[in-house]
Amino acid sequence: MGGVGGETPALRQYRNAQREHPDCLVLFRLGDFFEIFGDDAVEASRLLGLTLTGRDFGAAGRIPMCGMPHHSVQTYAAKLLAAGRRVAICDQVETPRPGLKLVARRVVRVLTPGTLVEDSLLDPKVPLRCAGLFFEPEGVGVAVVDFSSGECNLGGLTGVGSLDELTDYLEAWDVAEVVLPSRATDIGSPVGLAVSAIPEAKFSAEEGRRLMEACGANPGDGVQLQQAALRALGGVAAHGFAGSLAVFRGLSQINWILPGQVMDLDASTARSLEITEANTAGGTSLLRLMDRTATGPGGRMLRRWLRAPLVEVEEIRRRQEAVAELLLAPITRSDLRAQLKTCHDLERLSARCAHRLAGPRDLQQLGVTLGMLPKLACTIQSTGSKLLGWLARDLSASPIELVSEIAAALVDDAPVDSREGGFIRAGFDSELDRIVAGGAEAREFISSLEARERARTGIKGLKVGYNRVFGYYLEIRGTLTNPLPDDYIRRQTLVGAERYVTEEIKEKEAVVLAAQDRSLEREQQLLAGLLERTDQWTTQIGRCARAMAQLDCLANLAEVGADWDWVMPEIDDSRRLILNKGRHPLVEAALGPGQFVPNDVSMDGEAERIWLITGPNMAGKSTFLRQAAIICLLGQTGGPVPCASASWGVVDQIFTRVGAQDDLAGGRSTFMVEMSEVANILQRATPRSLLVFDEVGRGTSTYDGLSLAQALLEYLHDTPGVAARILFSTHYHELTVLDRLPALRNHRAEVLEDPAVGSITFLHTIVPGGADRSYGIHVAQLAGVPAEVVSRAKEILTELESARPLEVPREAGQQLTLPLAGDHPFVEELRAIRVDTMTPLEALQKLADWQRQAHP
Repeated sequence: MGGVGGETPALRQYRNAQREHPDCLVLFRLGDFFEIFGDDAVEASRLLGLTLTGRDFGAAGRIPMCGMPHHSVQTYAAKLLAAGRRVAICDQVETPRPGLKLVARRVVRVLTPGTLVEDSLLDPKVPLRCAGLFFEPEGVGVAVVDFSSGECNLGGLTGVGSLDELTDYLEAWDVAEVVLPSRATDIGSPVGLAVSAIPEAKFSAEEGRRLMEACGANPGDGVQLQQAALRALGGVAAHGFAGSLAVFRGLSQINWILPGQVMDLDASTARSLEITEANTAGGTSLLRLMDRTATGPGGRMLRRWLRAPLVEVEEIRRRQEAVAELLLAPITRSDLRAQLKTCHDLERLSARCAHRLAGPRDLQQLGVTLGMLPKLACTIQSTGSKLLGWLARDLSASPIELVSEIAAALVDDAPVDSREGGFIRAGFDSELDRIVAGGAEAREFISSLEARERARTGIKGLKVGYNRVFGYYLEIRGTLTNPLPDDYIRRQTLVGAERYVTEEIKEKEAVVLAAQDRSLEREQQLLAGLLERTDQWTTQIGRCARAMAQLDCLANLAEVGADWDWVMPEIDDSRRLILNKGRHPLVEAALGPGQFVPNDVSMDGEAERIWLITGPNMAGKSTFLRQAAIICLLGQTGGPVPCASASWGVVDQIFTRVGAQDDLAGGRSTFMVEMSEVANILQRATPRSLLVFDEVGRGTSTYDGLSLAQALLEYLHDTPGVAARILFSTHYHELTVLDRLPALRNHRAEVLEDPAVGSITFLHTIVPGGADRSYGIHVAQLAGVPAEVVSRAKEILTELESARPLEVPREAGQQLTLPLAGDHPFVEELRAIRVDTMTPLEALQKLADWQRQAHP
């Protein structure tokens, strides 16, 4: 692309921007387009599907180029971000005008995946967060910032040494980008996350402390790894500054994240319960099914409520009380939702104002929405709910004087871009009014110029035009038949046309352009003043925005409960789990009204803690497990649940080991993933947790899987400190003999068999007792497996059962057991073993010894 000596001034500006931002694609404003040059243009044309062109730049030679209209730049920037590239916007910072050879330009914004605040780059109902991490020997300090809403959460996690170990945590917070000290870039990189490394010196605890104090938060609260968290905040703030964000003005709320505040659902559980994403193409998630929120902040808050349910009984009851009031008041609820639908996104509007990225329309929408909040407060202030009363108080504190000032300043339909001008209302500012009036005479002269010159010259085809190079001009096409006035000065010759100016036109043009420049400059000053006024109210606007979002979520839960006939559960400090006629909301919605078969769960968490559920595929075991977990999750968001009635002791964690999946990128088999998840559950679960296991052990050989499943059940039974409520489904019907364990109960998915025709009917009902068969061949037949395969499978099954005869069941519905024949040493050893005193590890070791003896 030629050396510096051969660069044109504009190309030199572009190169300077590249040097300042070497990890970005620079989008460079030239007139009405943003352009990309050189090798970057070749890459961008491929990523964006743009035509690659070229242009001569003097001694620098011909350089490849591609470009996009300035009004579409954010659309193309979004595509570049999705392709993994960062974007630097190099814009004009002065107004082009006739005679100005080089417009000043600078990088006004650096776009990275976690620092987006522009409305067109954001999903209104999905938060976008950037996490700063600072690793110490004892753990990691975390600062999770949403620059688009002004929310920041700080915390410390112990026993963490790599990014991989933080995957669940970052996913739960919808983190799009991680900021690390440069020295820490070798500690892993989670799939799907952008990682930005900056100098460690930028991770300043002092800067983090200043930010907290500016936001009115307590920088010292005895939180573990507090210093590391403050350093993490300093690092993520430095990253925001580098992207031209006003971090100090833009943060409206900083909170410490304390362990045990909410359910910390791991990624596996979130996926298996389909909380925010469906597991199948064309499917739906729990969030999508339930989200009827009227506002963007409400949608984002509902997502957080579902991903992090409450664990404090009093907090749950406060939400329940508020939802119950709205559920029983359909007129109030309808009125609330209608008002909320007219509100704009206060959080993101306020953040854009703070970052000085707001245009006149953003500011107008902020004012309009703030003006609606007192009416919302009036709608709920007479309710008996303590939580609704608090929200009414916060909504009533809307800064009405700011609302009045914005309304007085801006025209009714303010433009999006302040560079268009004309957005300040006449009469608001006397100086602006004088500037506009001063240019009015000159504008009137130019507007009447064409008619006057036609009359003076007799040239009917004469037209007045304007361009940025020559300004205003008179254009005459065709052959002249009349002589031109002496004051016409030829300015430009075109094919079939001539352009002229006069001294009078130049004088009036100077007056008009000067007035335009001065009025636009004054409007920009007034807009800046209004934005500064919003800074004074940032924290208060943030409280209003959160109150509005909470109200939206509460009304949403009430609406769902009313429409689907859900009930409010009783939640206390016990360890019971009682669900009467529970339903799986996603499956019920897919089947349609009246088609879903409800089921019950009843365990006290003490004498009865484990349900072992057997039965064939397709009989409803997995649905039953998931619905119990989903009902507990929904209830602890504070809303109603899909049951006839429900009560349980608060669940501090839900863990699921459901489904089969491998981790090819990590080099882990399906079975390894399964065992890793089991290990994670056993390490993290507490007596208040709910554990859901579906087909543990199926990823390996039958005997290995059966052994592991039994050992796991025995361990869970004999170690009550792990969990008080456990649902465990299996195809290993041999495990039903474990009903000898006092706190375990056998249940099965009921199947109706017709021996005459060899068919089965799934009743989708969970009943007491164990299954004695897996019905795998019947399921294969129902699935359409060819008849010859099914027939041969039956023959093989008969042969296997003949080779290993089964004892007669002790009683109907109880598990069949393998016989022990002869005086073999193995039989004597087996009889001598005291199973109830063996640990799971000792049992596995004994099984391994026997296996080695059987296969020397």
